[in-house]
Amino acid sequence: MNLLSRMLGAFRKSGVKADLHDKGVSERGLLIFEHTSEVIRAESLLKEAGIDVAVKGPPPEVRTGCDLAITFPIVASLQVSHVLEKAKIEPLQVLSLQDLLLEPVSIYCVKDFGDYLMVRAANMKITVDKRDLRIVNISGGGCPDVPYLAARLVGKTLMEAPEPRSLGSTLCGYALQLAYEEMRRRCP
Repeated sequence: MNLLSRMLGAFRKSGVKADLHDKGVSERGLLIFEHTSEVIRAESLLKEAGIDVAVKGPPPEVRTGCDLAITFPIVASLQVSHVLEKAKIEPLQVLSLQDLLLEPVSIYCVKDFGDYLMVRAANMKITVDKRDLRIVNISGGGCPDVPYLAARLVGKTLMEAPEPRSLGSTLCGYALQLAYEEMRRRCP
């Protein structure tokens, strides 16, 4: 069975209607993957295609070992299916969030320490001095590139610092990229 058929079957089972735009409902689906690398690649491709996706932590009842999942608008199912099939990326499960008792969880945690703001995404943290937006600390994770990422980013402002994704391709680098993007949203 192809991905689109699986997606539509999951949504039919959940009672989600095809005329979501007409009713003003913004239902979302959830893509569950076996490996984090698939989530990273799928997110990039879906965003490049202009689809409103978000990386979240999957609810406990659907966790497979990968601590990340992708939410997407159900009305974009055909486009999501096309992008993933073209890239040969096969999610383990496609679910309607309406089917789940628990919502996906945000992978972000923000802590304000007065002059400093810290954003954690998954297992990586970035801390900036709010007065000049200088990165003062990078921490977390267990990947071998974390010290390298810290050495390249600490001491630079958010505007001067290279994006973490340009420096590494591990899970920690990806999580740091998410934290960096969230920090940029909060400190324009």
